Amino acid sequence: MSQPSSDSGGQQKVRREKLELLRRQRVQPYGGTFPKAEPIQALVEAYADGKAVTTAGRLSAKRGHGGLTFADLRDANGKIQICLRQERVGEATYRFFDMLDLGDIVGVSGTLFQTKTGEVTVQVDTLRLLAKSLRPLPEKWYGLKDVEIRYRKRFLDLIANEPVRRVFFQRGRLLSTLRETLARHGFLEVETPMMHAIPGGAAGEPFVTHHNTLDMDLYLRLAPELYLKELLVGGLERVYDLNRSFRNEGLSTRHNPEFTMLEAYAAYQDYAFMMDFVQELICDAANALVGSLRFEFQGQAIDLTPPWERVSFAEAMAGMGLTPRASLDEIREVLRNRGVKVTGLSRSQLVRLVEQLFEPKTRSKPLFVVDYWTELSPLAKAKPDNPLITERFELFIGGMEIANAYSELNDPIEQRRRFEVQLDAAEGSRLKAEGKGRKGNRLEPRALNLERRIDESFLEALEYGMPPAGGLGVGVDRLAMLLLNQPSIKDVILFPLLKPASC
Repeated sequence: MSQPSSDSGGQQKVRREKLELLRRQRVQPYGGTFPKAEPIQALVEAYADGKAVTTAGRLSAKRGHGGLTFADLRDANGKIQICLRQERVGEATYRFFDMLDLGDIVGVSGTLFQTKTGEVTVQVDTLRLLAKSLRPLPEKWYGLKDVEIRYRKRFLDLIANEPVRRVFFQRGRLLSTLRETLARHGFLEVETPMMHAIPGGAAGEPFVTHHNTLDMDLYLRLAPELYLKELLVGGLERVYDLNRSFRNEGLSTRHNPEFTMLEAYAAYQDYAFMMDFVQELICDAANALVGSLRFEFQGQAIDLTPPWERVSFAEAMAGMGLTPRASLDEIREVLRNRGVKVTGLSRSQLVRLVEQLFEPKTRSKPLFVVDYWTELSPLAKAKPDNPLITERFELFIGGMEIANAYSELNDPIEQRRRFEVQLDAAEGSRLKAEGKGRKGNRLEPRALNLERRIDESFLEALEYGMPPAGGLGVGVDRLAMLLLNQPSIKDVILFPLLKPASC
């Protein structure tokens, strides 16, 4: 990081002394509302000589010339130069402005003119201090480079780095674009609980919390899937939740324990419909954010031009001599021969190897991986002619899994059977781990027991009849990485989870 100057402590002392002086002079250093009607960049773009304007922002530079001072005023959108002439604003205001520091937030009113170099400038008539900055900004305004500090102090990152501000403006635009496409297809946005009595809807380790009044453990949402399916039962035929979900797992450039996911469900449709829909959804987003279906992601050319290729997971596994009935030892042996790390591999974790097997094929063109083994997809409908294969796809772009979708299982009897198989497998894994002396399980015994209950409420809803449906989940953070050409998920999440600073 380009650190503030070595006497930043001295600068803070001087700034606090100025603060006390301002208060003794009965100047309010932390003003209230100010009539800023439009962003600074809009003023610059709509320039008209002599136009009266009022605006506000943060001081980022000052250049004094006797009774004439120029300064730069910045907001999130842009920069404008301001000019103070002592003969125009008066000696008291001019001296007051001289006391202000870089980083102070001020409001000004005046008229627009252009300098000899053509720079749009506000000829200041009135000036007001809105917030006194007690700490110096990073040097040279754009000097904040240390990645760790950028993530920990995002406010400084946003002040100092205009490209970072653009990323988060574009992320907001991405969410709006997703909602526009969903609305065009008749989807209703809904909200589902973030605290669940039973973790479900996705594989993953949940975060545990406790409700004091009810004296019960709850789990932060792994996924909103089961609640959204209950809404299908209730007659809401197209619904989605643009939600925050949580997985108590590791950190990486592609994983954050708290993340944004889009889940959408369409009654009377299937996974084939969702393949066409997610293709349109992402192409709409690319056109809105990038202006093209062809762009660059981390040095690799990406081409989203439809149609997108499809490859069968089941056929790829069969090509390696593996079928849904293959033993764990057979799977391990085949994968070892292909150079895939299999330490600690269980059958239920096999799906995670898809990223290693298919990622090299997805660097430049999107790829739908379809036809997953049923045991890997407990909430997906099996193919009519093969109960061991489900109607499911995962979408990979730029070497990342971006989306996952099913033809949703709506048979309550089969759903219960699969839940019971999952329950037995989870219990077997737990007992095996305990037999090997596993230590450090963070869940208390009552939480472990609760985690392994079947969600009877969801099964009851299915028994009333859920229409056939296609369901889709999109990793919004990874999609933002792709479209905004960012190397890490931390670069598209304003406040990513980090290790304690002392680690």
